[in-house]
Amino acid sequence: MSVCTQLDYQYMARAIRLAEQGLYTTSPNPRVGCVIVNEDKVVGEGFHIKAGGPHAERHALVDAGELAKGACVYVTLEPCSHTGRTSPCADALIAAGVTRVVVGMVDPNPKVSGRGIEKLRQAGIQVVENCLTDACEKLNPGFIKRMQLGKPYVRLKLAASLDGRTAMQSGESQWITSADARRDVQTYRARSCAIISGAGTVLADNPSLNVRISDLNFEYLGEVRQPVRVVIDNQLRLSNELKLFSLPSPVYLVANKKRSGDWPPHVEMLELSQTGQHIDLEECLVELAKREINEVWVEGGAALAGAFMQAGLVDELIIYQAPIFMGENTRGLLDMPNITELKQAVRWQFESHTRVGQDLKLILRAL
Repeated sequence: MSVCTQLDYQYMARAIRLAEQGLYTTSPNPRVGCVIVNEDKVVGEGFHIKAGGPHAERHALVDAGELAKGACVYVTLEPCSHTGRTSPCADALIAAGVTRVVVGMVDPNPKVSGRGIEKLRQAGIQVVENCLTDACEKLNPGFIKRMQLGKPYVRLKLAASLDGRTAMQSGESQWITSADARRDVQTYRARSCAIISGAGTVLADNPSLNVRISDLNFEYLGEVRQPVRVVIDNQLRLSNELKLFSLPSPVYLVANKKRSGDWPPHVEMLELSQTGQHIDLEECLVELAKREINEVWVEGGAALAGAFMQAGLVDELIIYQAPIFMGENTRGLLDMPNITELKQAVRWQFESHTRVGQDLKLILRAL
């Protein structure tokens, strides 16, 4: 089996940077980049921009034109072999006459999953697999998890003081963190397919739960894709006068029971199968995955955050910590009443820490 050369790594790194340009637009499709090289010269490149549009390989082939013949193709994700909204990219590469394809990772989609690579090899094209696989996987954690486990990738956002407090006892919390941190949050919202919050937070803050274009710290490609707003409201406390419902992007109201009332057409009732005081968050995530939700961003109070944490449903934890102390007449970071002994503590590992404005951003992953 062929192995990657140093040049292969360099060109795949370029393909990864291209894929990142679709970070905020490709959902529910994966982010993919492609580079075509002929005689040690880049002759074509492209990335997937939007579902329903040309895939990365198609953009790169158009860019390369006749120079694709006899070339080597670098693509972050295995070329598709099935017909979906577009025809198979593996067929396009074969028709273009490329002689070598370097693949970052195998497609986790069971409709592809090695079939694209096999089709290329059957056509006499040399295929090199697993080039910078870890970096390619980081482009699409939600797509991979949805394809493999039937659930979206979950990021939980928390904002706290140095003493781990999130609001005054009265509920006042605007603002603990800086404007820079809040702009950084918009970036995560923009890359997410859905934002999940609780009815308590919505009633207390009356948020829009959308991407605020003016606060984005990057230039958005084309039209801003607003995430689905998902609100856990098992006690049916919300009314359609809230700011949340005045915006046209979709809203899912989640509960264990039917809901009546006159709601805007962009509001969908997501009734789960079980009964009881609390909803099954895992079932909620499975239902979101069925609706092609890849990545979710959880923003809520301590109860919702604690419920996600105790259920073991959080993949990535992002904490913005402000350099202030708030004292005792305040609310804590997470409600996890079932933990009564140290051995029950939920343990995480630090991945990175960066300064955002005057605050510290901590990124952690589950052990």
